[in-house]
Amino acid sequence: MNLSKFYKNTFLIVLLSLVLTACATQKKVTTEADVTTDETTDIKEIGAQILNDVYVGTEGVNYLAEGVPDRVFFATNESILTTASRETLRKQAAWLRENPGVTVVIEGHADERGTREYNLALGERRANSAKDYLMTYGISSNRMSVLSYGKERPVDSGSTPLAWSKNRRSVTVKAN
Repeated sequence: MNLSKFYKNTFLIVLLSLVLTACATQKKVTTEADVTTDETTDIKEIGAQILNDVYVGTEGVNYLAEGVPDRVFFATNESILTTASRETLRKQAAWLRENPGVTVVIEGHADERGTREYNLALGERRANSAKDYLMTYGISSNRMSVLSYGKERPVDSGSTPLAWSKNRRSVTVKAN
């Protein structure tokens, strides 16, 4: 009887894990019906710099080393890494492996919308997401620390979709 209960509980835990994973990875896709005419015009004008609500431009991007960008960008209210973010973090990991004496601080940032507390927590989730990804490529957690600035240090002080997308980021900074 106890063995049957064990299998039943194990099955429920696995099932719940799958459901939670599926819920966490769902994304809302904005359609033109969801956007006003003014927003549609703004999106078309900045379309070359924003893809699926994530900044893909290069303005303001600095480099840890030659060919190694220092930042990754996120969608609104998200801390999930995009394909482009993963590629940037792979380059950072390769550089960090070649330079074992370097330690870094991973800064998490958010746009101006939302409360200070919410944005500090979101910035921390973004920085931890980048740190966790770097750890999967063999970078020791002892070489990385996380710091969230929330909405306190914008790179673009504008109140536009483009400015917001530039501010939703995680930045890897050399600490030594």
